[in-house]
Parts: sequence; structure tokens; C-alpha cells
Amino acid sequence: MSETSRFTVSSAWLEERLDQPGLSIVDASWYLPAQKRDAKAEYDAAHIPGAVFFDQDEVVDPHADLPHTLPDAPTFQKHASAMGISETDTIVVYDGPGLFSAPRVWWMFRVMGAKDVRVLDGGLDGWKAEGRPLTDVPTKVAPCVFNARLNGARIADLDAVRELVADGSAQIADARPAGRFSGAEPEPRAGMRSGHMPGARNVPASALSRDGRLLPPAELRALLERSGLDLERPVVTSCGSGVTAAVVTLALETVGHTDNRLYDGSWTEWGGRDDTPVVTGPES
Repeated sequence: MSETSRFTVSSAWLEERLDQPGLSIVDASWYLPAQKRDAKAEYDAAHIPGAVFFDQDEVVDPHADLPHTLPDAPTFQKHASAMGISETDTIVVYDGPGLFSAPRVWWMFRVMGAKDVRVLDGGLDGWKAEGRPLTDVPTKVAPCVFNARLNGARIADLDAVRELVADGSAQIADARPAGRFSGAEPEPRAGMRSGHMPGARNVPASALSRDGRLLPPAELRALLERSGLDLERPVVTSCGSGVTAAVVTLALETVGHTDNRLYDGSWTEWGGRDDTPVVTGPES
């Protein structure tokens, strides 16, 4: 494993184990339109040998109105099984830059019952920079069944977030950039209100890594505490659409904080409604 977290692995660690039975490698790359990168096209052109592609726009609740909504257990089981992944595998998830969309899929597999899920430090960009093996050959998927068991205790829905905003029973860690959090910059989705939930703390996902690698635990702890989080109390992570909130979840778990949930609807749900309180400016 890497030196930063028990939930991450280094590129050297992974390369040594590429042919290891029981290892599943998952390309979880996903990009915002402004990033001008096509995750599936990049996967088809060059991926880590043995990796399968996890489409974060497809492995969702097909009936939800919001993007990236976590599917139910049978739906996730269908997709994961089709990828040839078992819940008993060692699952290594990566994305392009390192710590952007991979933690979301790390979180999804764990919520669905997988016990040994890691994130590749440095991502595919780091893997390429180090000259490690790549292929454009489609990965052959062996028949498999992923026995999914949804752990609903790790998920916060709208009603739960309304309650904790009202009574302060848990802290909210918002992973969006500071400008969107404060309302100084517009949301990328048209018609969405800017700002943040009352009492939320801003923990930009981009601040939790360096060169695509998760910060060491001591640095993570200091950064989380500087953000105003009390690591002895419950935390709910949030972001734009539930993707980068998982970067904060990964950081929390790395420093030993396990009393956390991810708000799956995130700001797309909260900021897209007209009956939820929104504040602007610095943290309140």
C-alpha cells in the first residue's frame, strides 16, 4: 500500500500484482464538461492491463431525476457482476488525475458490501508518467457474481440533511471549490442557486491531494480541523452531485473518522430546490 492511507495503493504496488488472482482493477474516470476529457475514449485508447471501465453515468438509479444517484443493491449487483467483480476481491479503483472521481466508486463498492477497496494514488496520469504498462486490448471478463448488500447507514438523504441543518446534530463538509461554496462563482448547472447550507464547512476536494496523491494522514487531519470540523462528531459529506464528496469521505476514513455519511443528492438537489435554506459568503 502507499504511505498515505490504508485505502490507497501505489503504482508500484499495483504493477507487482497485475496478474494476481482475486484482484479487480476499475477505471472510474469521469470528468466535468469543462475538463474536456472523454473518459471512455481514454480508456479505450489506453488503460491499465486487466482494468474494466465503470461508467458513473450508467451505474445509477435509472428512476432518479438527479445525476449519479446511487442505485439499489440489485442494480449495482447487475453492473458489478457484468464487470467480473466479486465483493470478495481486492478492488483497486483509479481515475485520470488521481483523486477526482475514483473515490466515489471506492465509496460505492464499500457501501455495497465490498471489504477490500483501494484507490490508486496518482491515478492513470501518474501511472503513465512513470512509464508503467498500458494496453488498448479489451479486458476479458470472467463470469462472476457480486453479492451486493446496501449499507444505508452510510448515506444521507434530503430529509436527513434537512434535519441536521436544523438541529446541528452532524457537521456538513462541502467539497466544492471555495467560490461556489461562498456563492461568488456560479454553479456549472444552469438555474442552480449558489452558496451553501447553513452551518456547512468548506473542505475543497482539490486541497486533499498533492500531484494526484492523497495527503499524508497528519496533513489531512490538520486540514480537516482547520476547516472547522470536529473529528469527534458525525460528518456528512457533500459536493455538486455526490462525486467529489467521496474525496472528503476518503480523507475522513484515512484519519480514523468512521461516523460519516455521504449526501448523495448533494448541491444539485439542495441548491436546485426552492424550499431549502441557502446562505452565501464565508462559512456561517
